[in-house]
Amino acid sequence: MTQHETLRRYGLFTSRAPRYTSYPTAPHFNNETGPETMAGWLEQVPEQSKVSLYIHIPFCRRLCWFCACRTQGTQTDAPLRGYLDMLKAELAMVANSLPAGVQLSRLHWGGGTPTILPPAMITELAEAIDRHFPLSSGSEFSVEVDPTMVDAEKVAALGAAGLTRVSLGIQDFDPQVQSAIGRIQSFEDTKWAAEALRDAGAKNLNLDILYGLPFQTADSLTDTVNKTLELSPDRLALYGYAHVPWAAKRQVLIPEDHLPDGPTRYALFHMASQLFGAAGYDAVGIDHFARAGDGLLNASLNGTLRRNFQGYTDDQADVLIGIGASSISRFPAGYAQNAPGTGEYATAIASGKLATKRGHTMTQDDVLRAQIIEDLMCRFAIDFGNVAKRTGAAQADVKAIATDLQRKYADVCSISADGLTLSEPALSRLMAMDVDGYMTNSNRHSLAI
Repeated sequence: MTQHETLRRYGLFTSRAPRYTSYPTAPHFNNETGPETMAGWLEQVPEQSKVSLYIHIPFCRRLCWFCACRTQGTQTDAPLRGYLDMLKAELAMVANSLPAGVQLSRLHWGGGTPTILPPAMITELAEAIDRHFPLSSGSEFSVEVDPTMVDAEKVAALGAAGLTRVSLGIQDFDPQVQSAIGRIQSFEDTKWAAEALRDAGAKNLNLDILYGLPFQTADSLTDTVNKTLELSPDRLALYGYAHVPWAAKRQVLIPEDHLPDGPTRYALFHMASQLFGAAGYDAVGIDHFARAGDGLLNASLNGTLRRNFQGYTDDQADVLIGIGASSISRFPAGYAQNAPGTGEYATAIASGKLATKRGHTMTQDDVLRAQIIEDLMCRFAIDFGNVAKRTGAAQADVKAIATDLQRKYADVCSISADGLTLSEPALSRLMAMDVDGYMTNSNRHSLAI
């Protein structure tokens, strides 16, 4: 049986599996987690420990049709001013709930479009963060940048704030594809942004490409990959476009008739992966590629690669604090998500309360399955002893879950007394879905791939 036939038989081309940047995934959060729970988890963070901080800026000048993130459009800076004031207030509240001496190992601004902020607001936000959460030695400060929404003054402000890593969204450089997804972005604008940000101090450059877009062909994607490689990124992400118009209403503008089918999507991914490999980039996980020396590749090689809400990461902090509307915090005890709408979020913060709206408290079974899923996604293997040690579960329980997987995926994974090894990484998300204790047959077909 060929690889293509094997993948088809297991349902890779038709199944819709979560990305598993958390377990349980956000759709399974509940309303029992509120501000009091969040405050309690903050207070339990060990003194002098390092945490990660995510700042969510949900505003965009344009709403790209392919995007399924929680964003809102604005043509003026007025909403930004009010939102920034709320971010500063939330930062102060969160800092007051944390024990003494907590520092940042990672700081990430995401969106939306963080570079929608004018230079003075970029500086103001950076200063507010530094006032409450000083960066530790060797920490990383990354920002997601829309190349069409950044100029010399914004670049200078980011550089002065200490930016060390930048993530530029490319998606695709083909004009027909760009028109079909509502994102016009020239190679020249992207190149200027990459070079300017590097000159301003961004030592590391991440570039994101999408496959599975309307009108995308092997030739057009090859051209996009080649142009992307001209920018000499340190790290690349190759994400599959998830068409979920029932969840992201703007996607109704995407011409569905021109979306590639499952086998074509996989062929596009495989082709781009080979081009990256030929250019000296090694695969990391299921959708990232990095050059020798990159921290993500090092983590993949030494077994410390992890998953969080930004995808693959080499960040080892146990706590990730989300600031801003809809942002999600992760603690050893569970997840806490802020109110999704900016209005509801602002009302909560203005009243002097944390904006936590929903979340999930981890059970022992959650802890076990979360670790197994992370290992499948990051290492394509399950080490029975290691999982048992890290989760406190009985090794027999770990082996029982792995044995069920091996029965279903017998020709793509092997099992021994010590663990399970997956030989076909493309199936890792489907295997994770089988480990998912919240997944049912009724919701398997409504999730984004």
